[in-house]
Amino acid sequence: MKKDVIIACDFASAEATYAFLDRFTEEKPFVKIGMELFYAAGPEIVREIKKRGHKIFLDLKLHDIPNTVKKAMAVLSNLDVDICNLHAAGGVDMMKAAIEGLTRPDGTRPLLIAVTMLTSIDQDRMEKELLIKGRLQDTVMQYAENAKNAGLDGVVCSPLESGLVHGRCGEGFLTVTPGIRFADGAQGDQQRVTTPARARELGSDFIVVGRPITAAEDPVAAYRRCMAEFAD
Repeated sequence: MKKDVIIACDFASAEATYAFLDRFTEEKPFVKIGMELFYAAGPEIVREIKKRGHKIFLDLKLHDIPNTVKKAMAVLSNLDVDICNLHAAGGVDMMKAAIEGLTRPDGTRPLLIAVTMLTSIDQDRMEKELLIKGRLQDTVMQYAENAKNAGLDGVVCSPLESGLVHGRCGEGFLTVTPGIRFADGAQGDQQRVTTPARARELGSDFIVVGRPITAAEDPVAAYRRCMAEFAD
């Protein structure tokens, strides 16, 4: 896949999501369906958006014992999404089980990526709240290496760590990076953030952009700005 902007459709209903996507009359942007929308609208929202011609990153961040994750991934494999994810903190055995469940009888499967450390977590929170000692960057690198060893296709990480992940795991190992804000935009609740242009320079393969596009006065223009700065 070439570099692309993934819009985080973090809406509370199918109706709000369709109204948003209907504004895109020329493009079919890659979209992320996260927990809020999936829990509100169920699997049908995935089927409908796919039917409309969009690529989909299903962002449910599975994290459970290996057998449970394997069975859940087997269900998700029927939705024909392009990317699924889980938490790398679940361990290598869980990630291997996820691939087994996600792989269809014909051998095909969506891309599977692992969340390393949420971009809302900084060094201080990692040490004091999660009781993980050492540098945050080192934890991200270890989680990325675990994901590669388990056979995954890439990780979710901060764009600030994207180049380091490629250095450790190879250029073909995908980095999907949230924490994207325009230079003139608000940081919000993200801690490790950068701009679309800087994410490109740092080596991100995909950027996930939510509020800077979905809350913009003109979402289509904001999306095109993102594409111009990152992908074009």
